[in-house]
Amino acid sequence: MRITITARHCEIPDELRTRARTLVERLSRVATRPHDGQVLFSADHGTPTVEVRVHAGRGVVHVATAEGGDHRSALDLAVARVRRQLGKAAPKRRRVAAARRAVGREPR
Repeated sequence: MRITITARHCEIPDELRTRARTLVERLSRVATRPHDGQVLFSADHGTPTVEVRVHAGRGVVHVATAEGGDHRSALDLAVARVRRQLGKAAPKRRRVAAARRAVGREPR
């Protein structure tokens, strides 16, 4: 999975970039066929803001934006929101797969 980390109107330390990369890699384990991950750090009017995007299979995009006291806390909030979206998407996949398997079986 390709991961892009961008900083707009602010400076991001290297350890925060490494943390962002690690967290997005963890998200990629949960996502269905992950393609691309983007993390955007910005400081809108002095407020640290982070946007996380994970492009999954079949054109599905999971996006979360969070503000915080600093970029690290905003990153943690945004990643938690994307993880929640991915968790909601997973049960639907399982139900569809179970329904497809059930169609092939004969009734009892």
